[in-house]
Formats: sequence, C-alpha cells, structure tokens
Amino acid sequence: MGCTSCATGANGQPRGCKNNGTCGSDGCNKLTVFDWLSNMSLPGNVDPFNGVEVRFKNGRKHFYRNPEKLKLSIGDVVATEASPGHDIGIITLTGELVRVQMKKKKQPTNLEELPKIYRKASQKDIDMWQKVRDKEQSVQKQSREIAMRLGLQMKISDVEYQGDGSKVIFYYTAEERVDFRQLIKEFARTFSTRIEMKQVGFRQEAARLGGIGSCGRELCCSTWLTDFRSVSTSAARYQQLSLNPQKLAGQCGKLKCCLNYELDTYLEALDEFPKTDIKLNTDKGRAHCQKIDIFKGLMWFSYENEGMIWHEMEVAKVNEIVALNKKGNNATSLEDYIEDKIVADKELYNNVVGQDSLTRFDQPKRRRNKRRNRSKSGGRKKNQHKNRRPKKNA
Repeated sequence: MGCTSCATGANGQPRGCKNNGTCGSDGCNKLTVFDWLSNMSLPGNVDPFNGVEVRFKNGRKHFYRNPEKLKLSIGDVVATEASPGHDIGIITLTGELVRVQMKKKKQPTNLEELPKIYRKASQKDIDMWQKVRDKEQSVQKQSREIAMRLGLQMKISDVEYQGDGSKVIFYYTAEERVDFRQLIKEFARTFSTRIEMKQVGFRQEAARLGGIGSCGRELCCSTWLTDFRSVSTSAARYQQLSLNPQKLAGQCGKLKCCLNYELDTYLEALDEFPKTDIKLNTDKGRAHCQKIDIFKGLMWFSYENEGMIWHEMEVAKVNEIVALNKKGNNATSLEDYIEDKIVADKELYNNVVGQDSLTRFDQPKRRRNKRRNRSKSGGRKKNQHKNRRPKKNA
C-alpha cells in the first residue's frame, strides 16, 4: 500500500515524502480515492467545482470550499477553517469527483454551507503542526493515567491536536455511558488547551488505528471499507464455520466484516439444499442429515439405528426423496439413490521439477561409515600384502 517515495531508509527513517505511508500523492493513503477525471477537461461553458476534500489524521476527511480559487492539487498542505482557529490538512480530491463524493456521503452540495480554506500552509504552519503532533503520544499516556485515577470505565484510544494547537480531540470507547465532566476539568488544567471528547465505536477505533489482519493484509476498515454493516453469528453458520470467537473476531473484538463478503453467494447456493433438520422416510428406516458440503453439492445421511454409517448423496437425489415423502410415499432405501463414482488413481507425489528422492534421508549414516571403514581397511591390507618381502628358502 505504500509508494516508492515512502520507503524506509537507514535506521528506520522514512525517505521521500517523509510521511512513511501517509502522503497524499499516491495509493498509500487510508481510504484513498483515485481521481479518474484528472486528465479530462471540462466543457467550455462549465465552471469547475470549487470544493475540495481534505484529509486529517487517521483518515478523517471533510469537505471545504475554495473561495480564493487557489490552484490546489492532490497532496497540497492547506490551512482550513476550524472552531476556534485553523487546522492543517492534506488535499485528497479536487474537481467534479468532490461533488460525487458529497452526494455519496449524503452531504449538501451547496458550497456556501461548507467551511472555507484560508491558504496554502506556510512553513511556519507546518512547523507548528509537526510540533503539536509530536506531543500526542505523551498526552495520550497522561490522559489514560488521569482516567484510571478517576475510575472511569473508558479507553482513550487516540489523541488528535488541531493544526494550530488550540484544541485537542480525545477519541474514546466505552461500553456504558461515562460522566467525564470532572475528566474534562482535569484535562484542561493539565494540558492548558480546549478539550473535545468524541466517542467512537470499536470498529471505528480499529479503522483509525489500523493494523494487519489474520489474512496478512491491512485491515479493510482502514484502507477501503467505509460502511460498517452489522455482522451476526448466522453468517458463520451459513458458511459452515466453527463458532470460535478467537477466530471469528477481528482486532476490534467484534465479528469480522469479511464474513459478509461471500454470504450472499452461500445463501444463493443453499437455496437448492433442503433444510438440515429434514428427515427422509424409507422402507429401511428414517434417515437424518449429518453433514452437508455446499461447494460439492453433497449431503450425508444415516439411519436412526445405524448412526455411524453415513451415506453420501447428491442434492438432486435428496430432493427426489423429499418430493416422494411429501406425496405420502416412502423411498425403498438410501442405497438405491447412491451412484457409484469411479475415482481415478492419482499419484501422491510427482517429481516434476527434479527434486531428490523423498526417501534419501531414510538410510542411516552408519552404513556409509562402515563401508568407508571397510574400504579403508581393505586398501591397507592390500598395501601390507604388497610391502611384504618374500621369505628366503632355508
């Protein structure tokens, strides 16, 4: 997800744009949007849309208007209107796609209602911004200590300073409602700035902090996923997954969002299957479903008096028996509906790239040593025989 300019140099220091994966020029942004209209010109009688999208810390984005009609491009650092003072952000989108994004997020496209961009950030603004950003980690540690001392059941997950340092936003998660009136007083006295508390959900917390999932890739919520739909345990049941919370839960502690990705496909495939609690009536006895395979379209049934013997059947054959039972008739037996399949013999191992034999380590090394010792001893005996002098006749 990082561009070549964000590569790491000596001693872990970032090279290139010096943002180490959070620049505004390439696809290493969180929730980045590709401007596919950047190389296209507008018709002559159409004025360009004068709104821009600005990104702040950890993927937080807002829309602003450009009253001064500054020439802005993706990656520019700008000073934006805030309450109070101003904030520093990075341009992530300009032009007509900003209008599309605003409609997608159901925000009014009237530019007069949007806050404005003051100017391109000067070096003084950037230095001040970096100075307050460097204090966020220590402020977060102190804020957690204060919250623990007050006995509040909350977790302060992130701290964000405004670009001019006039305000601090504390993001926290909590299971229940928290009375943090005394906490705000302690924060204002300790940090000597304006305090704002924002409660976020556990999924939003994981999206802000980011990380690597069990699949080995970056978290979907921090890279491209914008809408957090509810995930229930029924999604795991439909996909025949074991209800193990350690494997089904993500870094947010909730069920993984990826359980919903293929759920519609599984539901569509399960339409051809009868319910798993169905019972097949045969002349040999009643049969119960023991297992299903959605991908192969197979079901396994066993008789009530023969629970350890499973019979593999195709879904079409099972539906035939179900239709027969609905008419009040019994099938003869499950064996009559089982088709014999000829399985071709497959080699378990095929040496296609010229590897050595898999049994090359089976023979112990002692035999080699014995052979070497025998060969050495045989050579010594031959040499001794050659060096013997013939005995003189008495």
